[in-house]
Amino acid sequence: MNLQEFFQENPRVAIAFSGGVDSSYLLYAAKQYAAEVQAYYVAAEFQPQFEYDDAMRLAKEVGADVRVLSISALEIPKVKENPANRCYYCKQGIFGAIWNAAKEDGFTVLLDGTNASDDAGDRPGMKALQELSVRSPLRECGLTKAQIRELSKAAGLFTWNKPAYACLATRIPTGEVITKEKLEATEKAEGFLFALGFTDFRVRSREGHARIQLPEAQWPLLLQRRAEILEELKKYYVTVSLDLEVRG
Repeated sequence: MNLQEFFQENPRVAIAFSGGVDSSYLLYAAKQYAAEVQAYYVAAEFQPQFEYDDAMRLAKEVGADVRVLSISALEIPKVKENPANRCYYCKQGIFGAIWNAAKEDGFTVLLDGTNASDDAGDRPGMKALQELSVRSPLRECGLTKAQIRELSKAAGLFTWNKPAYACLATRIPTGEVITKEKLEATEKAEGFLFALGFTDFRVRSREGHARIQLPEAQWPLLLQRRAEILEELKKYYVTVSLDLEVRG
């Protein structure tokens, strides 16, 4: 089955849309082949502002309607406590809310952007999607991440080379309570580094201490801008260090 055939069988669809590479291409394809499509973007504490901006820009470029749902991820049971399977509870809450909105709008099929490269056996969140009967056409059609990037580039989508981005909660170690303040610190710290020209990095935190994970090729820039990075990040963290075990 290919995507055109999928949407012929499922002509009216709701899409959980994040503005990332996968859901962006899925929304584009749905606009090409489906009879009716409605996108749903969840605005929660775990998503930085640039993800919202990218999502709105992409939706506008492909001519898709987006309904923005404001949800507090930290109010979903067990999410704030940050257990090892936090993603399961988070997906249950967020996709449950999307399902409710989609059904209000008359849709009976909900899609997400999981692709064929994603390892279902290693993702608690994917278990939640299965339990909620969320379909993943990119995965069902055998499209890998690399193929989706190629197809996105051919379609002229600006998201084709967008770096992979995990939600802000992944910067906080399992078992440490997640707070709005910690998430905001991560967003500000990573936003500052991005503005300096860094890419494919993470600012991990543990009990108020930051650890920068950065490709080795960018270490010279880090040392060059060391003083201003410390000045900015120590507004949010007690200490700031570089993870020397990261390779790239």
